[in-house]
Amino acid sequence: MKYNFNEIEAKWQKYWAENQTFKAENESDKPKYYVLDMFPYPSGAGLHVGHPLGYIASDIYARYKRHKGFNVLHPQGYDSFGLPAEQYAIQTGQHPAITTKENIATYRRQLDQIGFSFDWSREVRTSDPKYYKWTQWIFIQLFESWFNYDSNKAEDISELVKIFEAEGNANVNAACDDNVDGFTAEDWNGLTPEEQQNILLQYRLTYLAETEVNWCPALGTVLANDEIVNGVSERGGHPVIRKKMTQWSMRISAYAERLLQGLDTIDWTDSLKESQRNWIGKSVGASAIFNVNGHDETIEVFTTRPDTIFGVSFMTLAPEHDLVSKITTPEQKAEVEAYIEATSKRSERDRMSDVKTISGVFTGAYAEHPFTKEPIQIWIGDYVLASYGTGAVMAVPCGDQRDYDFAKHFGIDIPNIFEGVDISEEAFADKDKTIIANSDFINGMNYKKATKRVIYELEQIGQGEGKTNYRLRDAVFSRQRYWGEPFPVYYVNGLPQMIDTEYLPIELPEVEKYLPTETGEPPLGNATVWAWDTTKNEVVSNDLINNETVFPLELNTMPGWAGSSQYFNRYMDPHNEDAIFSKEAIDYWQQVDLYIGGSEHATGHLLYSRFWQKFMFDKGYVGHDEYAKKLINQGMILGTSAFIREIITDNNEKVYLSSDFLEGSDFIDSTFSEWEEAERILVSKGIDLSKINIENSRLIHIDVSALKGNTEVELSRLENWRVEFKGATFIRGKNNEFHCKRDVEKMSKSKYNVVNPDNICEDYGADSLRLYEMFLGPLEQYKPWNTSGITGVHGFLKKLWKLYFDDNGLKVTDTEPTKDSLKTLHKTIKKVEEDIENFSFNTSVSTFMIAVNELTAQKCNSKAILEPLLVLISPYAPHIAEELWSALGNTESISTAPFPEFDENHLVESSKNYPISFNGKMRFTMELPLDMSKEDIEKAVLDFEKTKDQLQGCTPKKVIVVPGKIVNIVG
Repeated sequence: MKYNFNEIEAKWQKYWAENQTFKAENESDKPKYYVLDMFPYPSGAGLHVGHPLGYIASDIYARYKRHKGFNVLHPQGYDSFGLPAEQYAIQTGQHPAITTKENIATYRRQLDQIGFSFDWSREVRTSDPKYYKWTQWIFIQLFESWFNYDSNKAEDISELVKIFEAEGNANVNAACDDNVDGFTAEDWNGLTPEEQQNILLQYRLTYLAETEVNWCPALGTVLANDEIVNGVSERGGHPVIRKKMTQWSMRISAYAERLLQGLDTIDWTDSLKESQRNWIGKSVGASAIFNVNGHDETIEVFTTRPDTIFGVSFMTLAPEHDLVSKITTPEQKAEVEAYIEATSKRSERDRMSDVKTISGVFTGAYAEHPFTKEPIQIWIGDYVLASYGTGAVMAVPCGDQRDYDFAKHFGIDIPNIFEGVDISEEAFADKDKTIIANSDFINGMNYKKATKRVIYELEQIGQGEGKTNYRLRDAVFSRQRYWGEPFPVYYVNGLPQMIDTEYLPIELPEVEKYLPTETGEPPLGNATVWAWDTTKNEVVSNDLINNETVFPLELNTMPGWAGSSQYFNRYMDPHNEDAIFSKEAIDYWQQVDLYIGGSEHATGHLLYSRFWQKFMFDKGYVGHDEYAKKLINQGMILGTSAFIREIITDNNEKVYLSSDFLEGSDFIDSTFSEWEEAERILVSKGIDLSKINIENSRLIHIDVSALKGNTEVELSRLENWRVEFKGATFIRGKNNEFHCKRDVEKMSKSKYNVVNPDNICEDYGADSLRLYEMFLGPLEQYKPWNTSGITGVHGFLKKLWKLYFDDNGLKVTDTEPTKDSLKTLHKTIKKVEEDIENFSFNTSVSTFMIAVNELTAQKCNSKAILEPLLVLISPYAPHIAEELWSALGNTESISTAPFPEFDENHLVESSKNYPISFNGKMRFTMELPLDMSKEDIEKAVLDFEKTKDQLQGCTPKKVIVVPGKIVNIVG
C-alpha cells in the first residue's frame, strides 16, 4: 500500500475540523495548559515557509501536553487592523474589510493545510466590532483611572476627585503631567466643571497632550519607532519627520518600575528581558535647575553624575525643546530654525545610533551655573532627544566623550575638574576611583560622597533634588488612519467625553476616501455620519452637530498594538458579550503557560501588553500582573536570494552580466574565452572596460522562481517576471549560460526569495514540512532554507510507512516484541520526552530516524512497539500518525492517546556481545550473559564452534577474560 500523503492529510484535516478535535473546555478535571502564538497580520502575500516555524514548535508542544493528560488551550486569530490594508485601499479603492477578509481566508487555508491543532472555535479578529468593543472598553477604564505612587497601583479617578475636594493636591503622589499647578480644596471646589476636567486630564492614565511624534506625510499618519527603518517608513520607504501634534497618550511611564521588577518573575529569554530593561532605562541621579539669563525660564537637566556639575562648560537642548524658540537671540534665529528643520527629518532612532556626526547650533542664550553663577552657553544638538530625560543635558566635556567631541568641534572651553586624574572615558566610568577636585565644597571627595553633597546643596538653594529617572516615555496612542479601532470619545467644548460602555462598540463609519482630508484631518474626517447624539446614544449625521445634544466624535484611531494588548485574555472567553471575559474563565486559565513569538516585538507589543495586564490586575479583572509565564523567541528561516549584476551605460541603458565573469570583488578580464565576446558587447554599449568594477555596478534582486537549478537563470522566465528585463542586454558566460549570485538573507517578499508552503505541501506533504522546519536546527537560531533538503525527511516518512505496510497491506501483528525492539522504543521515548520538554525539537527528528532504521533492521512488526511509536511521532507528523493509528484499529483520534511511559528496565543490558580475539586480533563476536563468571565465560568460548575452527585442534597457552569487555586467546 502506497503512502499517499495528499489524500491522508486532506482526510485528517477534515476529520479534525468536523469533530472539533482540539476544542478546549473552560471546565475540566484535567490540569490546564495554555499555549499561545503571536497572532499573525493577514497580509495579501499569504504565508511563506518562514512564518510557520514558531507555530510548528508550539503545536508540537500543545499536542504533547494533550498526550500527557492536560486540557490544552491553543487558540489562533488575526491582528487584522493595520496600515498595509489601508494603503491597498488607497491604491485600489477597495474597502480594507474586504481585502482583510480575503487575506484571512488565505491564511486560514494555509494554516489548516499545515495541520495545526488550533481551537478555531475561539478565533478572534481585532477588526471585528465584537472584539474591538472590549479594546474600547479598556480605553475607557484607563481614562477613568490614575496611578497612585503611594499604593503603587492604578485607582479609580473618582477617588482622586474625593482627595481634591477634601485637601487639594498638595499631598497627592501621582503619575501626572510635569506642569501641574498646586491647589487647595477651596481652589478645586471653586473651579468650573470644565476647569476640573482639564486638571483631571493631567492625571488620567490615558490623556490628551501635545506630543512630539514621528509624522509621515506620504502616509498621512504617525508612526511608532519600530515602524521606521533608516529614517524612512518601513511601509513604502517614505520620509518621516518629527512634529508636534495633539495626541492621545498612555501613561505607561507610571509602570516603569513595576515593568522592570516584573521581569524577574517570568521565564523569558535573557536577551529579550535585557532589551526591555534598556528600553525602560532606569537611572539614579539628580535633577538640577539652571536659570536662563535675561529670561524667567529655567532649564531642568537630569544627570547620573551630579558630582561633575562644576565641570559644566555648556548646555545642549534638543532641537524640539519648548525653550528653544523663547530664548534664541535674533542674531541666531535663522541658523537655529534651519537646523531644527533639518533635524525634523531624522528619526529618534537614527539620532540615537549616530555617534559619529557632530552637529549643533548656538542659540545665543546663556544659562547661569547654580553654584558658581558663571554664564554657560546654551546650544541645540540633535544628539539630545526631547523624549529622553528632560530634553536637555549639562555638558561636561572633561568627563564625557560626546560632550568632549562637541566642545572641541565648536571651540568651547573644556575645564578639567579632575586634578591629576586620568579623564579618559574608561577611567571616568570607574566611579569609585574618580577623585573630585578644583570645586568648592567637594574637594577631595570620591564619587559617592560628592554626589550626596551636591544633591544636598542643590536642595538647599532650591535648584535640584535627588531623582530616579526612566528612559521610558508615555506611549502615543493616536494614529491618523482609517483602518483601526475608533475611540469611544466625543468632544464637548473641546474636552473629551467617554461614551457609556453599554453603547459599545462604536463601529468604523463608511468613508469615500481613506486619505486625510484636504484640510489635514485624519481619514475619519471624510465620514459624513460621525457624530454622537447624547439623547439617542447613537452615531448620527455630522449635519446634526449642534454642540448641545449632538457632538463631534474623535477622528483618530487606535494604534496596531491596541488590539494585541489583551487578546491572550480574550481567548479565554471569546464569545462573552457581557464582559471582556468571565471570572470563571480567567480563574481557570489564569496565565499563558507558553508563549512563542518573534524577538522583534520586545519593546513594542511585549512591553505594552505587560503594561495593560498590570493595569487590569490593579483593577481586579485578572489574577496575575504578568500574563505569560514562559516566552520563547523562535529564530528565523532565511531565504537564499538571487542577485544579478547590473551595469548602467552612459545612455542609461541597462546591461546584465553573468556571475561567471566575477571573481571576488573584481571582474575577470581574461579567464575564459567568452570574456572576449562580453568585452565586445560592453564596448559597443559605450562602457569603458578599465572602469568596470564593483563600484560602478550593482547587484539587484531577482525572483528565485526565474532560476533553473541553483544559479542558472532562465532568461525567458526573468523577462516574463518583469517588463524592464524584456529587450535588455544579457551577457552570458560559459556554455552560453547566464548565472546569478546566491546569498542567504531574511526571507521576504521584497527580496523575492520566499518559498510558498502551498508548493511544499503539494509536493512533499505538510508532515514533511513540519519535520523539516524542526530538523533545520535549534528553535531559537536563524537557519537557511534549502528546498532540496526536504527530500531527506520525506524519505524518512516513506520508510516509517513501510514499517506498517507493504505491497500486501498492513503487516503489523500481535507478536511479542523482541528485546532489541523494546530497547529501541524505550530509548526513543526517553529521548523524545527530554527533547520536547527542552524545546530541542531538531534532535527529536534525528531520534525518529534512528529508531525507524533500527526497527527496520530488526524486521519489527510488533504492534506493542509500532503503536506507541506513532504517539511519539504524532506531535511532529500528525497526519501520517493518525492514518497509521487508525489502520491499527483505533477509533479515537491519536491526540487522545496517552504518551508512552519510559521503562528503564528495557535499557539495562543483560548480555554482552564480546569481541573474541586470538593473539590480540579480533576474529568474531559472541553474545554472553553479563552475570557469567570468568570460568563460565572461558568454558563457553572454548566450546564455541568458531573457536574450535580457529584453534584447529591446538591447545591455547592462556585465555585472558575481562568480564563485560573482552576475551583474548593466546596460542
